[in-house]
Amino acid sequence: MARLSVELHRFFFEEEPPPKVTLTQVLILAGERIFGFLFVLLSLPSALPLPAPGYSIPFGILIFLLAVQLIAGAKRPWLPQRLANHSIELKQIQGILKAGIPWLKRIEAISRPRLTYICTSLAGKVTIGAAIALMAISMMIPIPGTNTLPAIGVFVTGFGLLEDDGAISLGGLVICLIAAILSTSILIALFIGGSSLLDLLKSRL
Repeated sequence: MARLSVELHRFFFEEEPPPKVTLTQVLILAGERIFGFLFVLLSLPSALPLPAPGYSIPFGILIFLLAVQLIAGAKRPWLPQRLANHSIELKQIQGILKAGIPWLKRIEAISRPRLTYICTSLAGKVTIGAAIALMAISMMIPIPGTNTLPAIGVFVTGFGLLEDDGAISLGGLVICLIAAILSTSILIALFIGGSSLLDLLKSRL
């Protein structure tokens, strides 16, 4: 099966997709690697260093639902019809992919099947699913700073799952851990005042 960057470029730029595209239409590209594919695709808009208004919350909900199903051992994901059939303007998707495909190609250049048990074993899937579920919750919080890094964690972890590359998934889990610390810091700062947990720690030292 062709690399994801190739499949996405072919579908959205070389062929003639309709003016509006639904997630259901894109799923034909996924094949058997559907969970990793969806994690990468749904986290991409929020993971890019570009404004992506309106994506983090609905895509965070979908990512959370997928993560729970991955933990439960589902072979094929279930998606709410309303969200799966929600149409997005083709030009919007093309704009995101123009920025995202170069990053995707960079990861693809170093990816290969290794430490596959991390991506294929029950324990590995539960760990990955739990981390992604937490990141999805963070993506749904409408507070600056709680969206981008969690989305990057989902993107990298999901890409490792997509390619059966446990090393990349481990890297993604590390990003998820850092994102969790950052999001917790921001929430604590909002609750008790201050700009971040780091500022609180500095004041105590």
